[in-house]
Amino acid sequence: MGLTKTDHFTDKQNELAVLLKALAHPARIAIIDLLIKTDNCICGDIVDELPLAQPTVSQHLKELKNAGLIKGSIEGTSICYCIDEKTWTKFQKILHQLFDKIEQKKNCC
Repeated sequence: MGLTKTDHFTDKQNELAVLLKALAHPARIAIIDLLIKTDNCICGDIVDELPLAQPTVSQHLKELKNAGLIKGSIEGTSICYCIDEKTWTKFQKILHQLFDKIEQKKNCC
């Protein structure tokens, strides 16, 4: 979707699209699963758990971080990643609102 086209949608619609796009890859779902299982995770640990090369994992981490789904801090030469709870809470509220609208619409084709 071009940058100019996003202007035609609400902030909430654009935000949800960014979050869903960031999650639309099985490797990113696997990374989220790993981060949920641990308090924090160093990039090298993630690479050891996935059947992907380090640059590929780094790219997926970058996409998740750019969407705000994870956050990271630099510790020496390593980067420590974890779930960004604030974004996930907001994401959950947006999805609940969407599903509530669907439930209210009972007379569909």
